[in-house]
Amino acid sequence: MNNHQKQIQISQQGLDALKKELDELVSTKRPEIVDRLERARNEGDLTENSAYNDSKEDLEFLDGRIEELKDVIENALIIQLTVANGTVQMGTKVTVAIDGDENVFEIVGEWEADPINKKISHESPLGKALIGKAIGEQVEVEAPAGKIVYEIKNVN
Repeated sequence: MNNHQKQIQISQQGLDALKKELDELVSTKRPEIVDRLERARNEGDLTENSAYNDSKEDLEFLDGRIEELKDVIENALIIQLTVANGTVQMGTKVTVAIDGDENVFEIVGEWEADPINKKISHESPLGKALIGKAIGEQVEVEAPAGKIVYEIKNVN
């Protein structure tokens, strides 16, 4: 592993999803864009060929994503999803109460974070506050609207 890269904590499930995306980009999407680029190149004057320029930009963007995925996969550190002593860890689901309303969050690696589906990164402000805490403890998180107090109700 390259000493300049930090290890990226991720679950096996998250790593498998990234590998699947990489495979699809390399084996399907990239050849489609290369083919489109080749067809556009054969249309003549490249300076005024928007299909060529669009395809070239798409290919550059795709190649950037491919490199990014390769880097993450190469530096991935698979974390075991276990509940340690009833404390919040990466991979645990945490039930928290905010002013009586309960929410369940799953603590995941930054590459798996999906706030809409209540998957929050261990690097996020809430994730950092919750890591290592146990049922019954409270954490305060600074939010745009002010401090929010979360009470941990359950960890599994």
